[in-house]
Amino acid sequence: MKKLNSLIAAATFVIALSQAVFSQEMSFEEYNPTSTLVVPGAEIKQAKFRFIDVHSHQRDMSVEKLGSLLKDMESLNEGVMVNLSGGSGESLKEKVNNIQKSYPNRFVVFANVDFEGADGGEWGQKAAAQLEADIKNGAKGLKVFKSLGLRNTDASGNRLAIDDPRLDPIWAKCAEMGIPVLIHAADPKSFWDDMDSDNERWLELKTHPRRKRSNTDPAPWEKIIQEQHNVFKRHPKTKFINAHMGWHANNLGKLGELLDEMPNMNVGISAVIAELGRQPQHAREFFIKYQDRILFGKDSWNPDEFPTYFRVLESNDEYFPYYKKYHAFWAMYGLNLPDEVLKKVYYENALNLIPGLDRSLFE
Repeated sequence: MKKLNSLIAAATFVIALSQAVFSQEMSFEEYNPTSTLVVPGAEIKQAKFRFIDVHSHQRDMSVEKLGSLLKDMESLNEGVMVNLSGGSGESLKEKVNNIQKSYPNRFVVFANVDFEGADGGEWGQKAAAQLEADIKNGAKGLKVFKSLGLRNTDASGNRLAIDDPRLDPIWAKCAEMGIPVLIHAADPKSFWDDMDSDNERWLELKTHPRRKRSNTDPAPWEKIIQEQHNVFKRHPKTKFINAHMGWHANNLGKLGELLDEMPNMNVGISAVIAELGRQPQHAREFFIKYQDRILFGKDSWNPDEFPTYFRVLESNDEYFPYYKKYHAFWAMYGLNLPDEVLKKVYYENALNLIPGLDRSLFE
């Protein structure tokens, strides 16, 4: 009996030891330690100045939904939401009508063009005519999704390039009507790079494998980005807002060169705050230098994530967490932007680019 008890005790010890060892084994995805660093700083739950979010997506724009959105907007100090998923035709008219019936000065929609199946002849003129109708029905701009350049094909089944001449009437119509084009081209360059230990977006690609690209799926990153720039240069009278800082937020020196080269190009900061928050000194200098060309935007609508944007832009806090490890596993630092720069980024630049916004909201 004593021998049996000893065996049981030994087995229990081995099991406990193996469990302790096993508990120390984890994947990179699981390892996400809480920092022990104690430094001054606090979460900023409301923007210092009223802001315009130029990059939001809302499929439901019923009167009831608008009322719910407005409550969250007020809690964040958001003045105007720009819904880039406005659609076209009757769908757009319905959204505009709901806005006019409820909160006409707090919501704006941008129209969208269906580029799939672009053909020669009158295709571009017809698309431009539909866009003109959408603008007259209340759209304040054009949003171009990343499907152009990545997935859209022409009538022959070939990849439709962003700078395809058949699309020129659309860009020209935007200049004629005085509305901006907010365009998203490609994705981060890392999605095209080898998925190995040198790729800092490895975790994102592992958890979101459909985001992986290559030079043949559908084309090299540099080619798609250059197609976008070709359009900017070919249509100097059209005002462009380059979404996600044109995927150059990790190379602000290069982005500055592009802004100098293309005076009709502006940039939005949606989905790239993590790039800015890890280079606070360099980013601060960039924002001050190009303060008239940068617009606030968030992209995905999650009110709990906005405070990170506010804290990066407004504070001088050190080493605070980002909200998605797979997107950025590093810590954030505040840029401590001057008030005059904050005002331009938060609302003044958007007021100057998007027609018909209520300026009294920001006085």
